[in-house]
Amino acid sequence: MAHMCRQITGSAASCAGWVGVIVATATNDWVRTCDYTVTTCLRMDELGSRGLWAECVISPALYHCVALSQILTLPAYVQTSRALMICACLLGLPSIMLVLMAMPCVRLQNDTAAIKRLRARVGGVLVIFMGVCGIISTVWFPIGAHHEEHLMAFGVSLYAGWVGSVLCLLGGFVILFCRGTDPPGTPSRDNSFYYSRQGGTATPLDPPANHAKSARV
Repeated sequence: MAHMCRQITGSAASCAGWVGVIVATATNDWVRTCDYTVTTCLRMDELGSRGLWAECVISPALYHCVALSQILTLPAYVQTSRALMICACLLGLPSIMLVLMAMPCVRLQNDTAAIKRLRARVGGVLVIFMGVCGIISTVWFPIGAHHEEHLMAFGVSLYAGWVGSVLCLLGGFVILFCRGTDPPGTPSRDNSFYYSRQGGTATPLDPPANHAKSARV
């Protein structure tokens, strides 16, 4: 029971972390730039917001974004953060599927404890790798933006990326260090039983005829 609770907790944390990483990747409010106070920048239309895909200008009456489409001219921190976050998002699906198939309540054909542990370990390692990619991106991006121009504050997308990456690391470690046993009720292959069509009850197989003849001799 404790093993199932730990694995459910790790799976839930991993799923929530994956959602956070996707939200951070898809939105553009990573860092906000301004040379004055927030009120002054909003009034002067100089409050900037930057993400992986666009640079935006935020004001009370306008929200305008310019796509960062010139890939070859982008700074190295933007390109690297893009690649790491996309990699983390793509790894989410196979890792979550492996983790769910390793749950004690999910039984596939010819499942054993060793196979489930292998699935859980591979899924946990992939989830941890997702968290590492997210942490590197969300730490490197604001540092690079600060060196390029004045950084005023972190954006909502950056917080979502931090929370998602930490949840992925936490969930991955919980899943990786879970230890399970053989699922109960697994039929043994050594039992020679068959089901009668009339009665529907299990009856042992009859002994072979040659064995009966040798016993009489």
